[in-house]
Amino acid sequence: MKELKIGHILVEHRRRRNITQEELAEYIGVSKASVSKWETATTYPDITLLPQLATFFNISIDELVGYEPQMTKTDIRKLYTQISHDFSKKPFHEVMEYCREITKKYFSCAPLLFQIGCLYVNHCAFAKTPPETLAVLEEAIDLFIRVKEESDQVYLINQAVNMEAFCLLKLGREQEVIELLSGSISLRIASEPLLSQSYKMAGDVEKAKQILQAGIYQITIELLNLLLPYMELCEKDDGLFEEICRRTLAITKIFHLETLHPSVLLTVYFSIAHNFYRRGNKEKTLDMLEKYTELALSGIYPLRLHGDSFFTLLDDWLEENLPLGNQLPKEEAVIRKNITEALTDTGLFAGLSDDARFQKIIHTLKNEEELRL
Repeated sequence: MKELKIGHILVEHRRRRNITQEELAEYIGVSKASVSKWETATTYPDITLLPQLATFFNISIDELVGYEPQMTKTDIRKLYTQISHDFSKKPFHEVMEYCREITKKYFSCAPLLFQIGCLYVNHCAFAKTPPETLAVLEEAIDLFIRVKEESDQVYLINQAVNMEAFCLLKLGREQEVIELLSGSISLRIASEPLLSQSYKMAGDVEKAKQILQAGIYQITIELLNLLLPYMELCEKDDGLFEEICRRTLAITKIFHLETLHPSVLLTVYFSIAHNFYRRGNKEKTLDMLEKYTELALSGIYPLRLHGDSFFTLLDDWLEENLPLGNQLPKEEAVIRKNITEALTDTGLFAGLSDDARFQKIIHTLKNEEELRL
């Protein structure tokens, strides 16, 4: 944690008011040497003197000691990017300790605590042992619970609940997920049409369009996130399974996900491939894995959230409304590494290890990874 900034702040305010150390010392009732030591951070003022000092300079005690209980959106983004990079380069325990120091310093800043929790979830795989990974998820849960207690933003609270549920599921505590989320699924009423109409009536047509574009974009991604687990549940129903696959791929094509959001399309291809594999359809599994590989090695980098010729107003909305702006929650290098590891290290396609087409896919991905090193 950073040192208190009281010395620097005392100097700044004293000089701004053209006051000498002697004059300040006389007002407070201490020696000039004491003021000098405060300003050089050799010692700190007694806690009982802080109200008097703050009153003298007409500032709060928080301002006097340089305490900042909240971080700005920009600072949170910068910090997230830095820590995400550190997780991929530095010892895991060292980065975790830094994260814990940050959370102690800004324990009342709910948006920051949420992002630290997300960092834990997205990087817990860097832990050395499975028990350590589980412990990190437990820490993330504590942060998401803290966010629910401290935040007054409904959107952030809902996100924290969902992330808490995700962690609980990863920990095998499905009954707690049911208890946490039961009753939260209700009739969906989109607010975007009403808000858009209001902006239109107020004369801001561009803002009205942007609101609807953002709504369409989010619902498209949400729809895919619903279809994929539904597909898995319906894998034994041949007709329904095939229809879900067809509709899922149609949505990705209609909205040009190959360029609009390739990281989501990679997830779609991988999920469909795994479902075909579970059904024993080797040829279609390999077809989808080849699509997955082709997309992974195409010109989709750098991976960033963005609009396109249809979502023409989305970029500004992403920057203004998403906690990380257009950034993805993991560093690109980590994402690229995970693309290969998903096929080689998870064992999800172990039965294909001797297949020539599968071996070619793995060889292609590993070659690309080696070229980047």
